[in-house]
Amino acid sequence: MQRRLRVIAVFFLLTILSAIFVIACGKVPSGDTTKLESSLTPTTIEIGLPTLKTSFANVDVAIAQDLGFFKQQGLNITIKNLDSAVKVVQALVANDIAIGGSSFEPVISAAIAGGDVAIVGTYANRLTVSMVTPKTIKSVADLRGKKVGVQDIGAFREIMTRMVLQSAKLTPQDVQYIPISPPSYIQALLAGQIESAILQTEQVSEILKRDSRFHVLVDLHKVEPEYYYGSYLVRKDWLAKNSDLAVRYLTALIQAHRFMYQNKADTIRIAAKTTGFDASAIENTYDLLLGKHQVFPVNDGIEDKRLTYTISRMKSLGLLKGKEPDLNQIVDRKPITLALDKLGRV
Repeated sequence: MQRRLRVIAVFFLLTILSAIFVIACGKVPSGDTTKLESSLTPTTIEIGLPTLKTSFANVDVAIAQDLGFFKQQGLNITIKNLDSAVKVVQALVANDIAIGGSSFEPVISAAIAGGDVAIVGTYANRLTVSMVTPKTIKSVADLRGKKVGVQDIGAFREIMTRMVLQSAKLTPQDVQYIPISPPSYIQALLAGQIESAILQTEQVSEILKRDSRFHVLVDLHKVEPEYYYGSYLVRKDWLAKNSDLAVRYLTALIQAHRFMYQNKADTIRIAAKTTGFDASAIENTYDLLLGKHQVFPVNDGIEDKRLTYTISRMKSLGLLKGKEPDLNQIVDRKPITLALDKLGRV
């Protein structure tokens, strides 16, 4: 019995010494960043998002903020909500923000125009929007002469509108563009100010619940499943000086994406608070975007095939003329590769 007690005592002593050694050496299990980042100097960076009210497509930032993933990375994130991706890219080029969230098209346009920007990550990399109209509009051809809500010319929702019109051999000149801020689309539709709008999934759920006169005319994800959507981008000069901040930012976002798939209830809670939509609309959005379409990547998410396809669609819409941009000059995968080295791939 005494010999057995001595063996147990030695075992517990070795366990305690092993734990002390791990703490002293700063070692944590692979993929666990909660202790690694405790020694980082807290840094504040401002990011720009492409809607005046954060949408579900950008809710990864809110998840990372709410759950402390940014804090674990030594980051204090402040968010500037802008009216469109065009304005986000303009703010980034003007050095008003450090990181921008933008659909793919304004990034390409800026790069072609000489903007020294680089895509380093992605939020929802598949389309999350639909065109909603009154049920009296039964086909895309019926949009001729109708009032169509858009953001800035060249912004994401205006380009989605062009894609829909193109399917019926219509052009922007065949409809009436009405400038409307995206958070006001639902009210503008209900008031008859516009007869068509590109809505995010939570907006679709909301208007269909509120008024049975409306329907989804075109689900963009269904008709354009290979189209690439959202990117996080930086200026190349900022990245050269702050590559570690980019890696830390992307680490937190990957953690947020993975959390979202594993924690439906908490994701819905945070998304409802962030977007302002009720829990039922957000649950419907979650089930479609994460449960069915899996629009948030859990690893890299910057897929060359999808990027190339999207460039080809931009050309077909007349948005790109001349030589195609070199993706190797626009996409920088080093930061997200380093982030995945820390977390591991799944």
